[in-house]
Amino acid sequence: MSAPTIPSDFVSRAVQLAAAEGVDLAPALDAARISRAVLAQPHARLTPEQVSRFTQVTWQITDDELFGLGSGPVPRGSFRVMCLTLIHCPDLSHALTRMIEVNRVMRTLPTLTLTPGPETTFLDVGLPDVVTEKTRVTVDFLLMLLHRFAAWLVGGRVRLESVEMPYPQPDPVLARSYDAIFGVPVTFGADRAALEIDNAALRSPLVQTESGLEEYLRESPNLMLSERDYESTASAQVRRIFESGIKGRTASAEDIADMLSVSAPHLRRLLRQEGTSLGHLREEVLRDAAIAGLRRGESVDDLSARLGFSEPSAFRRAFKRWTGSTPRSFR
Repeated sequence: MSAPTIPSDFVSRAVQLAAAEGVDLAPALDAARISRAVLAQPHARLTPEQVSRFTQVTWQITDDELFGLGSGPVPRGSFRVMCLTLIHCPDLSHALTRMIEVNRVMRTLPTLTLTPGPETTFLDVGLPDVVTEKTRVTVDFLLMLLHRFAAWLVGGRVRLESVEMPYPQPDPVLARSYDAIFGVPVTFGADRAALEIDNAALRSPLVQTESGLEEYLRESPNLMLSERDYESTASAQVRRIFESGIKGRTASAEDIADMLSVSAPHLRRLLRQEGTSLGHLREEVLRDAAIAGLRRGESVDDLSARLGFSEPSAFRRAFKRWTGSTPRSFR
């Protein structure tokens, strides 16, 4: 399967904030082979490997696990220490509670709080009095880390009921990227930064070990950015079918509905509720596969044939529509 790509906007905002603080992240961009031309296009896409390499070098440059975005330095190794305190907890609820206890001691990190309810629990990231661009980058990073890390701990999907972001909605293309990251439509312009977690997920036992944790941290943040196996929304299942190539990416709604043991109208209804469609998901998979192929050095002719386009010119037109760039300039 092709790994999901990531909007360049996520990296671009971090670079701009660092520059405003007098920190040059050009070495991190170079190490990740991220061109300035791609970075200038908010809808351009990057691979998880590129973003991971950028993040790792940024950690080295800043010697700060929060890239200098916190109220003070967050020394490298802080996340590891936090993880070691919770890896032996019996379930996710106890693990998150332990994380919050350690978080209170690490005063330069944004505060975390759990608010239990009858069916769901809110995990909030504390906000400053004024929400700035720095807040946005911090919230994006922390909420994604918390959700993906929780899923890794339990070895399965952590069902979210909602995600709330405390800043205005970005343009529709970027907004859909947030929906894909969290597996539910994200609410923007909220008065909090929070994940609403199904209480059944909080009762899930931890399946990871301390030795597994060390491997996870060595690969960080690559697994956090690329792992999506815990998703079981209809859109995630459809995307996996397209990615796997079962019956080709031209599979009809009836084909896919049959694979998922639902009717075609019901499948379309589920996808509408998740803010997407078969056509949109097919385009996303083709786009991500095209980007990954170009990154690997595949020729346009070979890539066009592999992805089922009638001719290379049709592939070039589609790629320009997806990314705003031609395949040649994207390389």
